[in-house]
Amino acid sequence: MAESEKPVLNTYKVRMDKAVLALKDEFASLRTGRASAALLDQIHVEAYGNTVPLNQVGSVSVPEPRSISVSVWDRALVIAVEKAIRNSGLGLNPVTEGQNLRIPIPPLTEDRRKDLVKVAGKYAEHQKVAVRNVRREAMDDFKKAEKDSVLTQDEHRRMDGEVQKLTDEAVKRIDETLKTKEQEIMQV
Repeated sequence: MAESEKPVLNTYKVRMDKAVLALKDEFASLRTGRASAALLDQIHVEAYGNTVPLNQVGSVSVPEPRSISVSVWDRALVIAVEKAIRNSGLGLNPVTEGQNLRIPIPPLTEDRRKDLVKVAGKYAEHQKVAVRNVRREAMDDFKKAEKDSVLTQDEHRRMDGEVQKLTDEAVKRIDETLKTKEQEIMQV
């Protein structure tokens, strides 16, 4: 019987790991003062009657540390891409050169850095909530399994402890990732 419960614990661990990975993806889109193609990952463009990610209408590259280049594949979409980048809230002003957009990355001001740290904190808190929701769901599943006589009371208690350990580890990794990102943002 113990073998059939291990995959259940592993399922919760995988879901908690996904929350940590999602946080790292969100952090990749936060500016740190140097150019990164991931900075534009969250931008969506109005194209062909739909909203599509920027990387589906052009290629993004980083030719130098302080600029990003977007090569738009369809000439008709250049203005839509430029508008999407300007309206993204990232504080970027693209320069159009034919079908290419050159996006200079201005140095971050102290106030903007502090704002970005707050945004990073919100992202981290959101993922902590996601991890806690996985824990709550696991606890509910264990309770139901005990009620249905699939788990003994001892197994239930042991699994509760293991899920709590997984939760603590995931929250700790989120905190460490946040601390690293804060240092990266505040570095001048």
